[in-house]
Amino acid sequence: MTQPLTGRRVLVVEDESLVAMLLETILEDMECVPIGPASNVDDGQKLARETDNLDAALLDVNVAGRQVFPVAEALKERGVPFVFSTGYGEGGLPDEWRGQPTIQKPFTEAAIRDALMKAMGVAEA
Repeated sequence: MTQPLTGRRVLVVEDESLVAMLLETILEDMECVPIGPASNVDDGQKLARETDNLDAALLDVNVAGRQVFPVAEALKERGVPFVFSTGYGEGGLPDEWRGQPTIQKPFTEAAIRDALMKAMGVAEA
């Protein structure tokens, strides 16, 4: 691997289709493999529990009117690192989820790359 994120399988849970498409494009530009996107919590949980070889996930905090934390729990149980995305930043997270890598909307490709690398514990090549 020439880049630290090349080939990484990243689950996307995002209910806004334009944002989901942007995330897929950003991930593909970073040579990641986007999984999903899931546009609701139930589909996100199913993918989080059943998808083999997940390397990480990008989770919109508010998905179709529900909070994404059940998906985060499923990922945490499997040891899959994840990044929250929210318009409120880390301050909008409940106390038990603070300290988790978080990107604030609107985000940049660099912010996504840096947050994923931090979550996965990988460094720039």
